[in-house]
Amino acid sequence: MAPSNLQFRPATAEDAGQIQQLVESAFRAVDSRPDWTGNTELASNFRIGVEEVMPRIVNPDNAVLMALDGANILVASIEVCKRGINCGRLSMIAVNERYQQSGVGRLILEYAEAYCRQAWNVEKFSLNALSTRKALIEWYIRRGYQKTGETTPFPREKFSSMELPDDICFIEMEKDSNNISE
Repeated sequence: MAPSNLQFRPATAEDAGQIQQLVESAFRAVDSRPDWTGNTELASNFRIGVEEVMPRIVNPDNAVLMALDGANILVASIEVCKRGINCGRLSMIAVNERYQQSGVGRLILEYAEAYCRQAWNVEKFSLNALSTRKALIEWYIRRGYQKTGETTPFPREKFSSMELPDDICFIEMEKDSNNISE
């Protein structure tokens, strides 16, 4: 069960290191649920640098949102980005391994959607998920997202030393603001 005392706030430049560590550890976490983690070798080789996180925090059309527990420990984060007139793009969703499967992911996603509605008057949300993470895609569908039928190429060049499935890509998904999560 998710901690009842979560507090949410936008990240500042001083938070970049914490967010970088959370995102890397969350993406590397091994989950026993079938099709949740996807390719474990790929997950274990995932890297993101503070220099990649910082621009996401300081860009005025972006925000990295944080969920902190009662002890002010970072539990989850998500990047939101204004896209066009009425669309918000969600990415870099990460939940501390200790809090996975507790409802924190749902809470940070709902907070991000509310943030986008309030800050940018967003009516539609988009995100993507790695095609090999079938259970995660199903989780997004339960949250009201639908596959658009479009895909985005996977950056194979970053993982050139690995054998990857030929069909690996990102599945694009959207949610209309009126489509409420279950």
